[in-house]
Amino acid sequence: MTGPKTVFVTGANGYIGTAVCRVFVRAGWRTYGLVRRPEAASALIAEEVTPLIGSISKDATFLEDLYKYTKIVNVVVSCTEQLPFGEHFQALVALFRKLASTSNQNGVRPLVIATSGCKDYGVTGVHGSPRLAPHTEESPLQPLDVIHERAFNSLEIFTHADLFDAALVRPTPVFGYDSSYYGLAFEVASAAARTEERALRLPLDFNAILHGCHIDDCAEAYLALAEHVDRTAVAGQCFNISAHRYDTLSSVAKALEVEYGLKGGVVRTFPTDANGMVPSLDLVLGYTQWVDSTKIRRLTGWSDKRMLLSENLHIYRMAYEEAAKRGHEGVLRVKERMGGILSSVKV
Repeated sequence: MTGPKTVFVTGANGYIGTAVCRVFVRAGWRTYGLVRRPEAASALIAEEVTPLIGSISKDATFLEDLYKYTKIVNVVVSCTEQLPFGEHFQALVALFRKLASTSNQNGVRPLVIATSGCKDYGVTGVHGSPRLAPHTEESPLQPLDVIHERAFNSLEIFTHADLFDAALVRPTPVFGYDSSYYGLAFEVASAAARTEERALRLPLDFNAILHGCHIDDCAEAYLALAEHVDRTAVAGQCFNISAHRYDTLSSVAKALEVEYGLKGGVVRTFPTDANGMVPSLDLVLGYTQWVDSTKIRRLTGWSDKRMLLSENLHIYRMAYEEAAKRGHEGVLRVKERMGGILSSVKV
């Protein structure tokens, strides 16, 4: 009788990595997750994931710890988030090659699912703009400078077919639980609710397309690729992951108004109107992008199930606040990165 399949997840305590570990465990996979710090291991153990402690580097030794459990890995999922990306990616590839070589020697050729992001494509038009069309896997890559290296280097994952098969996924921004960067929307709305005017001013186009995806749905897409019966249809391919439809800043703003009792509303301002304005929110709430995920849906039958951010904002807010109260690592990481934005809200 064949035993359970094995998956190894890097960045296992990140917002996608944790969800990926959780969904593979539920599907009956033996799951190993890599974290950098020993104190992060307990969260994985609570999810019935076997933690491995170590950092991604060309001379990493944590594989010896993995080999104490297994020398066969069916799937590797890379969920690390690090900028600059180039040197980090080369270390990842060296790790994958070592892991695949050992697995090959024991009769199993792994599938490596690498993660980039839909911002690799750049922006689309806003909702209602002429000739609006979604980004597909065939769209040209036009990333911001800060992720240029990631967008193009990640394609090199396909050049190691001597040892492993590979797929590259590009998820949209995710929400749910600790909410990832969408938690910023809750923070600024909460701060605005404590002002005398109880208004949130955003210097953004309210027709901006916010095409997010619940983190559980996103993780299920990784599993769908891993379990697809035809490996040849997955290997060498890129796949977008997005919800069945998009929100707009207008729909999210209306939900925030109701949720936080913003009697002054969520209103559009312009750069010259600095009174109470929250700067630099465009990457979270103003980055307009419609992303097509037909390819993975048709191939695997995957479909998102969770409600959109604007449809269930109340419970997503409560989950975020509970995560923040417990000192969730993802919440703390985002707050640290976006601290300048949060401190600009006048209370």
